[in-house]
Amino acid sequence: MSQSLQKTLQNDYGNGLTILDKLWRKGTNFLGTEYALLGGAMSWVSEHNLVAALSNTGGFGVLACGSMSPELLEKEIKLTFEKTKKPFGVNLITMHPQLDELVEICGKMKVSHVVLAGGLPKGATITKLKDLGIKTICFAPATSLVKKLVKYGVDALVIEGNEAGGHIGPIATSVLAQEILPFVNSEYPSVPVFVAGGIGRGEAIASYLEMGASGCQLGTRFVCASESIAHPKFKQLFIKSSSRDATPSIQLHAEFPVIPVRAIENNATRSFMEMQKETIESFNRGEIDKLGAQLKIEHFWAGALRKAVIDGDVENGSVMAGQSVGMVTKEQSMKEIFAELLQQAVIHLDVKQRNNG
Repeated sequence: MSQSLQKTLQNDYGNGLTILDKLWRKGTNFLGTEYALLGGAMSWVSEHNLVAALSNTGGFGVLACGSMSPELLEKEIKLTFEKTKKPFGVNLITMHPQLDELVEICGKMKVSHVVLAGGLPKGATITKLKDLGIKTICFAPATSLVKKLVKYGVDALVIEGNEAGGHIGPIATSVLAQEILPFVNSEYPSVPVFVAGGIGRGEAIASYLEMGASGCQLGTRFVCASESIAHPKFKQLFIKSSSRDATPSIQLHAEFPVIPVRAIENNATRSFMEMQKETIESFNRGEIDKLGAQLKIEHFWAGALRKAVIDGDVENGSVMAGQSVGMVTKEQSMKEIFAELLQQAVIHLDVKQRNNG
């Protein structure tokens, strides 16, 4: 927070600022940051430039490893360290065929936190990370999984609702927060929980903190940061899109399950439907086995996302976006984005305190 903004908030909304600092202290202590705001790990977007900008502004940047090789991940981590001395994390996909090697790279490079995503991690992976002195963060879509993850030794949790961009689950953020936050805070009070999915303003951040969250994770809100390397056409589509433009993909056949992907509707979303149909027909003709068909369907999005983010083909590439895209109205610096979010949160808390006082 800039000194001028800090002074303004302290003078005009001092109570709100004090409350905010107290509400997310568990989160800031865990992350080692000024603010308990994590960046969502967005493939091709959450690379070293955006991650460093997030951390330098007081938040917590998270590198999206995705399908990177160990060599490429090591290079990205090194580039991030060159741009920031503040804490940041690495998001690893549990289904990555070289997961063990990626974990070793994180240990070698002395990464402080690792976020495990894309499925339930093995206990051995969490143990390895802890042995390397790395704090682990995992996604918990249900209370039953919370128990298992805490038993494995996970240090913190993220609960992400289906308003988020990219691969999503079936439950809304508000429902997950009501279900999981009271449970974790009662049963495992030392475990921080970060809420994600559809968050675009400071008032929402403050509300989840009041419900017991230790912080929040945002992705879509940071895509149009000036520090983001996303193609100008990608950013412009975000700016002109409304919340209802970001829709989940549709599964065509029960025997070929698809993890829904939320993205802005375009030719790619329609092509995905056609590709599913053609792949299933190919399976029915005996031209491809079931596993091959499922992998072909799932791999559609990886190349389509790069096409949109890097090449700027927003008609035929995948423009993954959360429903908070309607709150992205212009390109801003990371400092400007943080200033807006913090001011909204502090004013909300201060006004509420005065009304209750």
